[in-house]
Amino acid sequence: MAKDEANSEATSVVSDLINFLNASPTAFHAVDEAKKLLRSVGFEQVSEREDWNLEAGKKYFFTRNHSTIVAFAIGKKYVAGNGFYIVGAHTDSPCLKLKPVTKVTKGGYLEVGVQTYGGGLWHTWFDRDLTLAGRVITKEEKDGVVSYLHQLVRIEEPIMRIPTLAIHLDRNVNDGFKVNTQTHLLPVLATSIKAELNKVVAENGEVESEAQTDGKKSKEKTTSDNSKHHSLLLQLLASQLGCKPDDICDFELQACDTQPSTVAGAQKEFIFSGRLDNLCMTFCSLKGLIDATSSESSLDDEAGVRMVALFDHEEVGSSSAQGAGSPAMFTALSRITNSFTADPQVMVEKAIQKSFLVSADMAHALHPNYMDKHEDNHQPKLHGGLVIKTNANQRYATNSITSFLFREIASNHKIPTQDFVIRNDMPCGSTIGPILASGVGIRTVDVGAPQLSMHSIREMCAVDDMRHSYQHFKAYYQEFCHLDSKITVDM
Repeated sequence: MAKDEANSEATSVVSDLINFLNASPTAFHAVDEAKKLLRSVGFEQVSEREDWNLEAGKKYFFTRNHSTIVAFAIGKKYVAGNGFYIVGAHTDSPCLKLKPVTKVTKGGYLEVGVQTYGGGLWHTWFDRDLTLAGRVITKEEKDGVVSYLHQLVRIEEPIMRIPTLAIHLDRNVNDGFKVNTQTHLLPVLATSIKAELNKVVAENGEVESEAQTDGKKSKEKTTSDNSKHHSLLLQLLASQLGCKPDDICDFELQACDTQPSTVAGAQKEFIFSGRLDNLCMTFCSLKGLIDATSSESSLDDEAGVRMVALFDHEEVGSSSAQGAGSPAMFTALSRITNSFTADPQVMVEKAIQKSFLVSADMAHALHPNYMDKHEDNHQPKLHGGLVIKTNANQRYATNSITSFLFREIASNHKIPTQDFVIRNDMPCGSTIGPILASGVGIRTVDVGAPQLSMHSIREMCAVDDMRHSYQHFKAYYQEFCHLDSKITVDM
């Protein structure tokens, strides 16, 4: 019976994760999906621009830039100065983002100007069926009053492709394919002659469309800025948004793979998808918080605040208004504490010293074809559970106390864990862990589920590790307050 329940839980977690991945081509969409999940289980949205009137036993969330989201549940026994138990992850992934001026015409092709975001494996973007997604600012006029809307957009069908050069024109390509990110990575949108023949774009700024009334063609004058973007691109966006191309004021868009996420492998043990780094940890931590606070009594004995913080811009250093390097985390802790005390500064400082952060970012699984890239005694494997990351030079924020606490929770529930350190002769990556540990002063452990093909357009991880991650995060939220009271360090 217990095995059947575990299998059912794993199936549910993975099914929900696949849906989340497929609905989240960008950080904006990931936050939008998170908002839907939180609202559906009673979390109330608050605004950073307004006063907060918080109550113990209630659940809340706020967004920043619609690409970062922080959700929290306040224990019924919470008083100002008590700790916050946080899982932090990030919503962004390496991708190709559209430039402010995207219009490129070369060799009879309409291409789209893009810039690289993060440290992607850019060769994997060639010969993929690509589309566009992101957010658009549109203008709306009613009764002579103009307003501006923030809208998410996603074109479902493949509209672009970055073709590789035939081997006949580059005989040495298999000796080492080096991508020039400025000249090689421009997606092809259309051919100039096809656009001209179909009269999709006219050089004089007129767009020919089929009139709906009598079936005859009519010409509608448009004032779209065709010097910055292909009219075809603006028309595709406008059609998706249900507006006119003229109504598009600005946008933040990125190229996206159209192939959906899926459970795969001969034993259906893998997940093949883009953006596993780091939407897997985003989803598992979010679901862990939701399910750890779902029942009416789940917060009855909680004296702290359970929180998930999902930041944008980790892949480029976190230095933005909505990144982990911003005051967003400290501001959230302060405002929650301030809602329950008249002496906020002292209480916030106390609260931080009682708090704990799990920095959750995907980890490098042992690759069977490149086994020499891992240190002999630290080789995380798929299905092996969350990986606890350690680095003596503080590229990860883990220490013996934080790793023990996180590992002890897993041990109590028979959830597997693994260890990782980078080889001494290789540079070590980093996460939001050291940024928040040093910026806020909070105890931190760096962890992540193992995966292969990190930063590829198409990554892979194991189904079992999603269940392990979810269970571990859920147990952490439910039990950390009690466990932490059993260990004394600075006394």
